[in-house]
Amino acid sequence: MQAPFSILTYTPGIMKNPANGERLKTLRKAASLSQRELATLIGETHTNVAYWETSGNLPRSDVLLPMAQALAVTVEELLGAAKPKASGKPAGKARQLFAAVNKLPRRQQEKIFDLLQPFVRDQLQGQQKAS
Repeated sequence: MQAPFSILTYTPGIMKNPANGERLKTLRKAASLSQRELATLIGETHTNVAYWETSGNLPRSDVLLPMAQALAVTVEELLGAAKPKASGKPAGKARQLFAAVNKLPRRQQEKIFDLLQPFVRDQLQGQQKAS
């Protein structure tokens, strides 16, 4: 019986490709994270993050999921597959902040929302006027 999926064979060009490092660097910067901040989020050293970005080598498989979560992307996107439609979730520092706010009592969350809503509304109106 034939397997219902195609078997991928190891291809040296896939594992080490400068585009991998550039993609990782671009995603990290889009999430407004430094190498140290990303490393802390995924439980690695900043030198590993720098190595992956400069060498083009892919991170180990056990690092891919935490890294994708920290960057608010899918593992497939991290590996270079086409980007799925936007999830609407905040990324990077914003995601960390909202996760922390989510752990606060409801009254404190409401106070934070009362502060943020006028600011966000003003920013959006300013962007619409600029367009």
